[in-house]
Amino acid sequence: MDRAIAASAESETLYDQPEKSKTKLRITGPFTVEAVPFPTVLSLEAAEGGASATPTEDQAYQTSIARSGESNRQQQWRDELLKTGIRGKGGQKLEFAELEVMAGTTCLHATGTLAETGERVVVSFGPEHGALEQRQVEHALNEAGELFPRPKMIVFCAFTFDPEAAKDIDALKGITALKAQMNTDLLTEDLKKARSSNQSFWLMGQPDVALTLTADGLWQVEVNGFDYFDTVKGELISGGKGKIAMWSLDTDYDGRSLFPHQVFFPMAGKDEGWKKLKKTIRAELDESMLDQFHGTVSLPFEAGKHAKAAVKIVDDRGIESLKILPLVKGAL
Repeated sequence: MDRAIAASAESETLYDQPEKSKTKLRITGPFTVEAVPFPTVLSLEAAEGGASATPTEDQAYQTSIARSGESNRQQQWRDELLKTGIRGKGGQKLEFAELEVMAGTTCLHATGTLAETGERVVVSFGPEHGALEQRQVEHALNEAGELFPRPKMIVFCAFTFDPEAAKDIDALKGITALKAQMNTDLLTEDLKKARSSNQSFWLMGQPDVALTLTADGLWQVEVNGFDYFDTVKGELISGGKGKIAMWSLDTDYDGRSLFPHQVFFPMAGKDEGWKKLKKTIRAELDESMLDQFHGTVSLPFEAGKHAKAAVKIVDDRGIESLKILPLVKGAL
């Protein structure tokens, strides 16, 4: 087989050690691949059954999760979550009285009770490498609905969230659904010292974004901040605009990848944000436009072929969140 490939296939030389050049300025770090799909592996029975035994995409997804089993990494994440809780805004913390392994489910990985109220909560962890996907949210909710007694809260913990998954979590009704961003330190072989002061999980806010249609038929976005979950009141409260470090706008979101057409730095000082970036990369930027990209209101724009816009917000803690906006006149 190797000889056949060598004789017939086109070859391409790949380089992982590029030559250094002192005349070029590097402005980005390494790139990562996110949302890696789960591999689907059929059982021997299904493989021998032919076409009639071919699972649906939904069944294959559940099978791939079930076959992966419970990893040692998830056990470490549960232990860390029980020790540290989930940090919120202004020093608040969501703490657990207990967290145990969830048996008989594929997308719910832990169950326990809140230390403050004693209410039942279930936890779904995202993949170790990749984004938490929309299908996992759907399956986790279905599993939560079959539990008795039903949990009062479901927490999705992930290193990164697929935009559609985040949108579905934010839109849930009837159950308190929260997103918690996991610190990338949890990916290391040895976790930090097991201290309750570790900042391993952070509550993510929901973007508060207003969309308007101008008299000229153009769209305009205003970012009002984050809506944060108040662990004392047990409800969402407005976080205001004061803690938005950066936000970007994709004016033609394709549902897969975010391409920022407009980028803003509301918290940037006089010589920070775009002005600092201009100096760093030694580029020519339109000075008359720089001030417009330090606020919370976008420049007017036309709807693209996908008729969707996406707003990504990063707060002063570095926590990211995404809001997808349909650009449909009748929806306003």
